[in-house]
Amino acid sequence: LIAAALAGVLIIAVPVAVIAPGWPPAGWTLVACDVGQGDGLVLSTGEPGRGVVVDTGTELGEMARCLDRLGIERVPLLVLSHLHADHIGGLAAVLGGRAVGGIAVGPGRSPGWAWRQVTEVARRHGVSLVELTEGHLLDLPNLGLRVIGPRYVSPAGAAEPDGSEINNTSLVITADTRVGRVLLTGDVELAAQADLLASDVDVRADVLKVPHHGSRYTLPAFLNEVGPAIAVISVGADNRYGHPNRGTVDMLRRAGALVMRTDTGGDIAIVADEEGPIVVRRK
Repeated sequence: LIAAALAGVLIIAVPVAVIAPGWPPAGWTLVACDVGQGDGLVLSTGEPGRGVVVDTGTELGEMARCLDRLGIERVPLLVLSHLHADHIGGLAAVLGGRAVGGIAVGPGRSPGWAWRQVTEVARRHGVSLVELTEGHLLDLPNLGLRVIGPRYVSPAGAAEPDGSEINNTSLVITADTRVGRVLLTGDVELAAQADLLASDVDVRADVLKVPHHGSRYTLPAFLNEVGPAIAVISVGADNRYGHPNRGTVDMLRRAGALVMRTDTGGDIAIVADEEGPIVVRRK
């Protein structure tokens, strides 16, 4: 939150949400794309037609259409938080017709079929793969990225991990932007959240991409430590998983966060404003 003192009174600028009269809104900094039951986000570099992409939604191509709506033609970096289908499925469509500087992945290589798919799509489009691990720093125009997780990944040769274990290998990244600090969490669940809390890393953020589509596998202590003013949930309407969990949404609201959902708001943009961040929904 942005605060200012006026005549001895503390005024706190609370984020507000409005419906866009046109799209994209001028000065957008972050957009959570409406990709159905999946994740797909774009961070602006402030340069026309350029943005960093984090996850690509499903194979249905919603992420590519979101990028088209934003006018994104060049992607200096495309980050895949982890290798589940609802995060990597739209990779080929996103790469089609766009200049992509590189694809960043975390240390996880499971499921095996998904890793093979990512490497094949990258090879076919001539885009290099780079591995990000905890401690990596990336400096882009108007955007600073720091990798703070995962803190633990199963060793090579271990049995194929289950869904929760794969979720917990998600890259966790802080992004310093014009609207403050954004925490990108992939699908981290209880164990990975606990690892972050047990470390000395600062997880506080102005904007939180809520882990795992707002599932019930969310620690109250983690949400309280992050303390976001804005919480964005990327989720599909009437999905079979029951996301987002009502308890998780209630925890965020009790903590003072403005909760925005792609299933009800469509594409969601966060815009920098002199009075504080403005949240603009496409529908």
